[in-house]
Amino acid sequence: METIQVGELRLKLDQNGLIPAVVQQFDTKEVLMVAWMNEESLALTFETGTTWFWSRSRQELWNKGATSGNMQKVHRVLVDCDADTLVVEVDSPGPACHTGHRTCFYRELTKGE
Repeated sequence: METIQVGELRLKLDQNGLIPAVVQQFDTKEVLMVAWMNEESLALTFETGTTWFWSRSRQELWNKGATSGNMQKVHRVLVDCDADTLVVEVDSPGPACHTGHRTCFYRELTKGE
């Protein structure tokens, strides 16, 4: 396990140097998406005030909303008690999901009959 120092906290990254980030609308607390961050994307997020993530499928950094124009403005970043998961509170002006939905969590899972 890898760790990085951010301010007074030492964050725990997985074996790939990543930490999960739950992205939440700052005022409604609606969960918009879950993505992965590495040390560089976290630094860019703080530097620019918009969300940056690491794409595991494309193996590259991406600035959420850079293509669609729906940039997520960061209000604050929280870390859990184990320092291995983040909550990124944002103002997301449009859809957060690549499908065009407001949130990636638009489908309800029900017990089969």
